[in-house]
Amino acid sequence: MYFDTAGVEHTAESARIAIQEAKKQGITHVVAASNTGETILALVKEAKEQEYEVQLVCVSHVFGFKENGKNELSGESRRDMEEQGIKVCTAAHALSGCERSLSRKFQGIYPAEIIAHTLRMFGQGTKVCVEVAAMALDAGHVPYGEKLIALGGTGRGADTAIVLSPAYSASILETRIHEILCKPR
Repeated sequence: MYFDTAGVEHTAESARIAIQEAKKQGITHVVAASNTGETILALVKEAKEQEYEVQLVCVSHVFGFKENGKNELSGESRRDMEEQGIKVCTAAHALSGCERSLSRKFQGIYPAEIIAHTLRMFGQGTKVCVEVAAMALDAGHVPYGEKLIALGGTGRGADTAIVLSPAYSASILETRIHEILCKPR
């Protein structure tokens, strides 16, 4: 599925496509970038409607992403998700992390940023999908060596869903993207 535009308005459709494909392929883990919980709620709704049990993992921005000492995902949203059995992962971003500090200070570009920019050639959501899948794997929230579905977006919401076998961030180039389920043109 190709969306004519990028953005939050495709979240519900991306969630529908992701859960439908998870059910079709027997994929048991779905990872999504979400800083408010809205993308996860869309996935919860779809899983219920399609009667498919799946382990959901929410990957939020790191603390200090927008404001030092703060996280965009509220404590209430985090608790609500965890009470529903949704795993929540907040960790250093796999495709920037400490390298961003170096590039800001020394005005250069570093290997993880090159990977990120290359993935963005397919769209911001594709980069996000690879990144959040690696972060979830690094945190032990998804099993090693299994296919999963990851959702990411451009700005807010989800406009991209891919099937991939993630690698740990320390071996990110071993990640395999099997299918792009939906993305903006």
